[in-house]
Amino acid sequence: MSLGNSRRLARGGAIIGGLGLAVALVAGTGLAASGSSAPTPDQPGGAARNANLGLKDAKAIASSLLPIPARNVILLIGDGMGDSEITIARDYLYGAGGTLPGIDALPITGQYTTYSLYKDGDPNAGKPDYDPDSASTGTAWATGTKTYDNAIGVDIHGAAHSNLLELAKASGLRTGDVTTAEIQDATPAVQLAHVAARSCYGPDSPTCGADALVAGGAGSITEQLLDTRPDLAIGGGSATFAQTAKAGEWNGMTLLDQAGDRGYQVVTDKAALASVTTANQDKPVLGLLASGNLPTRFAASSASIGGSGAPTGETCQPNPDYLGAGATLEDLTSKSISLLNDKKAKKGFFLQIEGASIDKRDHAADACGQIGETQDFDEAVQAALAFAKADRNTLVITTADHAHSSQIVDGATPGLGTTLTTADGTPLRISYGTAAAGGSQQHTGTQLRIAAYGPSAIGVLGLTDQTDTFFTIANALKLDTGVKVGWPVLHGPGSGKPWNQKGWKGSGH
Repeated sequence: MSLGNSRRLARGGAIIGGLGLAVALVAGTGLAASGSSAPTPDQPGGAARNANLGLKDAKAIASSLLPIPARNVILLIGDGMGDSEITIARDYLYGAGGTLPGIDALPITGQYTTYSLYKDGDPNAGKPDYDPDSASTGTAWATGTKTYDNAIGVDIHGAAHSNLLELAKASGLRTGDVTTAEIQDATPAVQLAHVAARSCYGPDSPTCGADALVAGGAGSITEQLLDTRPDLAIGGGSATFAQTAKAGEWNGMTLLDQAGDRGYQVVTDKAALASVTTANQDKPVLGLLASGNLPTRFAASSASIGGSGAPTGETCQPNPDYLGAGATLEDLTSKSISLLNDKKAKKGFFLQIEGASIDKRDHAADACGQIGETQDFDEAVQAALAFAKADRNTLVITTADHAHSSQIVDGATPGLGTTLTTADGTPLRISYGTAAAGGSQQHTGTQLRIAAYGPSAIGVLGLTDQTDTFFTIANALKLDTGVKVGWPVLHGPGSGKPWNQKGWKGSGH
């Protein structure tokens, strides 16, 4: 066990002695509801959220305070889902006094910092970059290492670091990576690849540079995905798989044909996904449900100059392109859990789930798009939490990679804005003030909510850094963090793995 891991376990272990007191204190905070009916928000106690906290809640919280191992870990990432984005979705969908049934239900809650670093060669090399991107933040929780914006799985000096999915595989756990974005996008990619530029999607990407196979590197994100070989990877991004390898064992073959040659079960629609019954190293699942990102739940809304001052609000409308039942993020989460959860196996699983377009629609100043994606994400959290409560040996963590710049305001602003009518029947005024019309709204560098349920959930308590999440998960799964990354992956005779040999095809082809 590394010194860092020992310190973190020791920090959690200090809590155990006071666990009985913690149970008593939490149970003691229960307030009996007064009267036969709940007070309204204009009455004393009418807006309180924990007025009925009782012993049942205390027991659930107390069990999460134990820094003990977990069989499984499910990490759920709402991309761009800062406190403002959570509040906007809650207000619109459930009203100001409502609750997001998944995100708001995890009992152990903290905040974490998300800054990235400037890379070697920059005048500020090694110093904080306060407003990070999805690549640097994802690398932080995936590897425990701060890095520069744009980097996937490498540090500011260019060195690769083992990620949680690789470490889980090396420890004998089953693994999965699910997203509503392209599977090559930054957040899913941090568990699959090590490249200097997040845009190195495929062999045709000009930004691959020294990472390209033709340059002697490990290959693009998509090629490395096939090498990393999670038991399942589901998202969009099929367009990149049409590209042709330019070097290596599968030179001249499309990446899609390479996947089939290596035994992947390639599914391209929700009906085919529903028919899959096995996901393992002999028959890994590669779900490519769209050419790009998966369509959002709600059709896009339009922001306009001064739009947050509109006299009446609009309501979000269904997106006719939404994939719907069988391919919602909740469905993908449940399907992935069912495929990875093998009670007969000695080891459990590690699964990362991403709701990607909270960020993407926030960039586009699309309030309805980001709200619908937050709702989808919340339903995925509910599915993960339901499994964890039944399983009793699963750690669920939900958080974001970085915050975004949508804001709840009081009226018209000089920038873009939208007014929606909420579940309360009142106007919700949302402002996007970091880019002009047609531009891309910016991230913000604020700290983020992180919440957890299950064994070792105590690791998220208080103020932590994004890199702490790596150690919380690694400790919970008892991973050997000393395992080193070996790139590029060796193929052909002597590699020891039949799926690294051209022409193997396997039972999944």
